[in-house]
Amino acid sequence: MDVFSNIPRISLALLPTPLYRLPNVSEALAQEVYIKRDDMTGVALGGNKVRKLEFLLADALNKGCDTILTTGGAQSNHAMLTAACCNRLGLNCILVLKKRGVYQKLGNQLLNDLLGAEVRFVDTDTYKDVYAEMDRICDDLRAKGHKPYSVPVGGSVPLGSLGYALAVQEAVEQAARQGIAFSDIICTAGSGGTLAGVVLGARLFAPSTRVTGIVIDPDDYRGIVTRLVNEAAALLGSEVRIAREDVLLHDCYGAGYAIPSTPGVNAMRFMAQKEGVILDPVYTGKTFAGLMELCEQGYFAGRGKVLFIHSGGAGGLFAIDIDHPKD
Repeated sequence: MDVFSNIPRISLALLPTPLYRLPNVSEALAQEVYIKRDDMTGVALGGNKVRKLEFLLADALNKGCDTILTTGGAQSNHAMLTAACCNRLGLNCILVLKKRGVYQKLGNQLLNDLLGAEVRFVDTDTYKDVYAEMDRICDDLRAKGHKPYSVPVGGSVPLGSLGYALAVQEAVEQAARQGIAFSDIICTAGSGGTLAGVVLGARLFAPSTRVTGIVIDPDDYRGIVTRLVNEAAALLGSEVRIAREDVLLHDCYGAGYAIPSTPGVNAMRFMAQKEGVILDPVYTGKTFAGLMELCEQGYFAGRGKVLFIHSGGAGGLFAIDIDHPKD
C-alpha cells in the first residue's frame, strides 16, 4: 500500500532524480560513495525544496489560496524555488527575506528578478521579526479579498518533510534495481525538514540504513528533527516515532551559516575536479566536507555503501565569495 496515497501532492519535480556511483571520489576516499542528484529536480536550477513544495503547494491549492508567502535569507534557495513553483501553478508569491548577506541582484536575487517574484526585505537578525511581518502582510491581503498561505523557512514543517520520506523510497527502489543497498545516507541539516524526511523515510523503507545529518548552521537539530519526524509520521498514520538521541549529527558549519569554510570550499573543489559535480558553499559543500571528515574518522569502517544527497544550491554560488573562507 502507498503510505502517501491519502496526502495531497502536486507534480512539480522531474522524478526520479539520478542516483549513481562516484567512481573517482570512491577511490580517493577508499569508500563506496553514491550520489542522489536532487540538484536536478527540474525547476529553475533545481534543488531539494521542490519535493517539499509538491506537498505544501498542493495543500495551499486545496485550501483555495491564491498567494504564497515564504521566507529565508537573502540568498535563500527555498524562496527562489517557491517563486518558480508558484509561477508554474499560477499562484502569486511574496518572498519576505532577511536583509542579511548578499541582497543585491546576484545569485538567487538575480533569479528572483527573472522569475518576477515580489521580494520584501526585513532588516533583522531574527525570524521572529520576519514572521511578524509575514503575519501583517497576510492580514493586509485578507482585507483585500485574497487568501494567503504562509510557508516557514525552508518549508521545514511536517507536511513538507514528507517530500524526503518519499525521496528515500525512490532512492531505495533505484538502488534495488542496481542490485545494491546503502548502509548510510548523508544529507544536510539546514532548517531540519530534509533531514527529518530522510530519517522518516529510512525508518519506513530502509530500517537498517543509518542516517547522519551534517550541521551547517548551529541550532537544536535534535529537537527540531525529532518533532518533525514524529509529526510527519503521524500525518501518514505511521507508528514510527524517534527520540532525540536517535538523531545523528556531525557539525561542519565553520564560522557560521552561509560563511564559506576552508573544508567546505576544499570539498567543492574536490567534487568538481573528481566528478564534474558542482556543490555550493552554504549547504552541499559543507555537507560533503562532513562526509569526508567522517571517512577520515573511520565512521563508515566495516559498513557498506554511502549515499550522499545533493540538495542543490547552485544559485548561491554566484553571489558568495569562496576565495576568502573562514574557519
